[in-house]
Amino acid sequence: MEKTEVRAVIKYFCLKKMCTKDIYAELVGTLGKSAPPYSTVARWSKEFNLGRTSTQDEHREGRPSVAITGENVKKIHDLVLTDRRMTIRHLVELTGISYGSIQRILTDELHMKKVSARWVPRMLTAEQKKIRCEISKSNLDKYQTDPETFLRRFVTMDESWIHHFDPETKQQSMTWKRASFPTPKKFKVASSAGKVMASVFWDAEGVIMIEYLEKGTTITGSYYADQIRRLREAIKEKRRGKLRAGILFHQDNAPPHKAGVAMAAIRDSGFELLEHPPYSPDLAPSDFYLFPRLKEDLRGNKFLNDGEVKAAVEAFLGGQEKDFFFKGIRGLEKRWSKCVDLEEDYVEK
Repeated sequence: MEKTEVRAVIKYFCLKKMCTKDIYAELVGTLGKSAPPYSTVARWSKEFNLGRTSTQDEHREGRPSVAITGENVKKIHDLVLTDRRMTIRHLVELTGISYGSIQRILTDELHMKKVSARWVPRMLTAEQKKIRCEISKSNLDKYQTDPETFLRRFVTMDESWIHHFDPETKQQSMTWKRASFPTPKKFKVASSAGKVMASVFWDAEGVIMIEYLEKGTTITGSYYADQIRRLREAIKEKRRGKLRAGILFHQDNAPPHKAGVAMAAIRDSGFELLEHPPYSPDLAPSDFYLFPRLKEDLRGNKFLNDGEVKAAVEAFLGGQEKDFFFKGIRGLEKRWSKCVDLEEDYVEK
């Protein structure tokens, strides 16, 4: 679309009293990558809301800009593709084009913005990516064949360290203040050395079993095998009929979980093991859903001992509605689908 046409659309949305965020979302949904950047939409929206009526560029005094030409746009585009970390100041040095003109070329002509890289658990090999895709597709097929039965049979687990004190994030510490007041200071604090290892076994209805690792012990294949046997008894007691329907058990690929004695315990318990791709916490409900919410709730609280930590963990998990756990398990379908659609790449929210 021409610039004047986009402005006309924005003017129409402004007359409908739509906010800038919704206008931008509509443009992106229709125009995709060719949509103007959010800053441009916000500027034009503000102008129309303040009474501007024309969708044409306003006349400006002085010499017209000659920097934004097709040749310069191509030059900037090629340089950025050569080194995507290149700064605008470096582009100024290489091309002799002004800082403001390069900025306009990048945002208005090339629709580019600079973003930070996101952290991922591991640099996956081509083979590992292929395995992620194949397993995600297989699990997705199982789910979509009969979602209700899948959710009824599904049980998952994982372990995580819970600290006596985990400092709140910068975002959590944000407060309102007047412009004349000084900005609050926050001193950097590390997580405490005291911590508790919690093993949580849960399904779409809630927590089935929580166990805490005793001091001086480690999780081995034998230790985990004993947990599996205790899990079976807990399911028998708390989930009537679930064993008869058949347990679809999900775990990650930690060495104790894959040890021969642990795998034998899973088979002896009558559990069907659902495959999990290697190095894929983004496809484990405990990692992408349960533990982040638990730790966010506990963050910033100081616990004096292990007992207080355990009580806080159980208070949080015990205080959640059934729908909380259902949403965590239900989220697997979307993540498996995204994994397949993104060609095996890590899945964000």
